[in-house]
Parts: sequence; C-alpha cells; structure tokens
Amino acid sequence: VTAAAAAFADDANTIVQAGRAFHPGEITISRGTTLDFANRDDFIHQIYVDSEGFNYDSEEQQPGQTFHIAFPADGTFPVRCHIHPKMLLTVHVK
Repeated sequence: VTAAAAAFADDANTIVQAGRAFHPGEITISRGTTLDFANRDDFIHQIYVDSEGFNYDSEEQQPGQTFHIAFPADGTFPVRCHIHPKMLLTVHVK
C-alpha cells in the first residue's frame, strides 16, 4: 500500500473510491476476507466482479455509503464500476 493510498484508507481492508478510482488499485487478501468499499466521491458508484469462481453485482452506491464484500474463493478478481468503466481494482485472494 502506498502512502497516498494509506491516507485514504481507514484500515488495511478498506478500499476507497475517490477521483473515479479505487485506492489502492491492487490488494492481496486471504480467502474469506471482507473488503469495505467506501464511496468518498461526490457521485454514485456501482461495484461488480464478473469472473470464474466469483461474481458480485451491487446496487448503486451513494456518496458516503460503504459496501462490504467477502471474497470466498482463491484467485485473482477484477473489480469494476458499471458507471465508470475505467475504474479497476485487482484483488488477489490466497
């Protein structure tokens, strides 16, 4: 985790959405870990994972709202936002 990303995060399992990006942009966690996705932007986001082994599709996430997503399987999972397709978080689950 870079110093800039750490400044955004509440703890190691917090992913902050700010500036139409995920902070940090990549993370390694243990299977079963729950990540907290905190929307700190001024507009809505929507989180989804569409990969073999794990799928998730959230409702729209309002500014200030936090979603909690558990990653139950090993693998590498791209996490994106339907509203802002350039947003990408890579989650490595071991």
